[in-house]
Amino acid sequence: MKSKKVLSGSIKIFLLMFLVLPLFAAFNACSEDENPVNPVTANKPRTTVTHASPDAPNVDILVGDNIVASNVAYLGTLPYTELNSGNNRIRVNAAGTSTTVIDLTIPFDENKNYSIFAVDSLSKISAIRIEDDLTAPASGKTHVRFVHLSPNAPAVDVAVTGGPVLFGNYAFKQFSQFTPVDAGTYNLEVRLAGTGTVVLSLPGVTLPEGKIITVYARGFVGATGNSALNASIINNN
Repeated sequence: MKSKKVLSGSIKIFLLMFLVLPLFAAFNACSEDENPVNPVTANKPRTTVTHASPDAPNVDILVGDNIVASNVAYLGTLPYTELNSGNNRIRVNAAGTSTTVIDLTIPFDENKNYSIFAVDSLSKISAIRIEDDLTAPASGKTHVRFVHLSPNAPAVDVAVTGGPVLFGNYAFKQFSQFTPVDAGTYNLEVRLAGTGTVVLSLPGVTLPEGKIITVYARGFVGATGNSALNASIINNN
């Protein structure tokens, strides 16, 4: 559970105390933020794209010259979309225009699945790509991944109440691997990273058996409305 990565290289690399409160509300009542994705298929690579830039307008998403989704709003997630193996050009345009805000040409490997997130403020918008391991959870397990996409939030730990850290010291653009956790209901707490200081208690969090879940922190510390610090989930299976 301690491994963590930050994307770099050819890809344009694009919680405070209240980080996980909405996160676990989303776990328990995720009617608006839950984004199911399509089942795994063989051979061709696939990717999701999520609009997680809090102050960016609605966008169109293109693969090559083809628009695969139009007018995607903040927090929107595309279902897995099949790509050709090898290099693919992925663009994010302001909706209804030819104004490109993200332009990536990156390789996609056969039989692999990926998630792309548009992140940061509009003036610094960028993207991160993560490879998705969609191996089915073992009986009685849930696979959970945490992605920190709140640009101005500090690093935090998410832990079992009075117990071990599940996701430790994650800062902006960092992400965990999918982590097997016993399905069930947990009492959790949020701690300032590397400390025992509990900033939020989260009783009664349910992790459903057999699900593969991405939880991502998003929004700005100190903002209000839709761009306020919050969290969303994606169902990857």
